[in-house]
Amino acid sequence: MRVRGNKRRARMQRRKMTLPEVLLWQQLRKEPDDVQFRRQHPAGPYVLDFFCATANLAVEIDGETHNCGDRPARDLARDEWLSNQGVRTLRIPAVEVLKNLDGVLQAISAALRAE
Repeated sequence: MRVRGNKRRARMQRRKMTLPEVLLWQQLRKEPDDVQFRRQHPAGPYVLDFFCATANLAVEIDGETHNCGDRPARDLARDEWLSNQGVRTLRIPAVEVLKNLDGVLQAISAALRAE
């Protein structure tokens, strides 16, 4: 697993965010529930879409590719690694961000309160 280079990879991913990530970031950067999120945050061998250090919560936006090939197994391994680090993961389908951004924000707020 690559740990070195993750900061550089995270910076690159910040410049290449998907539309659902951009839309969600526009809301998360306003610090909902008075908590701060980071985007494309390096964590060990991974880069998290969004991370709230206060709540140890990772928010991952999953596009269609997350259902293909070995991706579900890789996502499961990633979630397990994060859990072992004390980080909870909330996975949200990208289509849900596009169709129901308010509902996504409510789900994130609920996850923050459930810490």
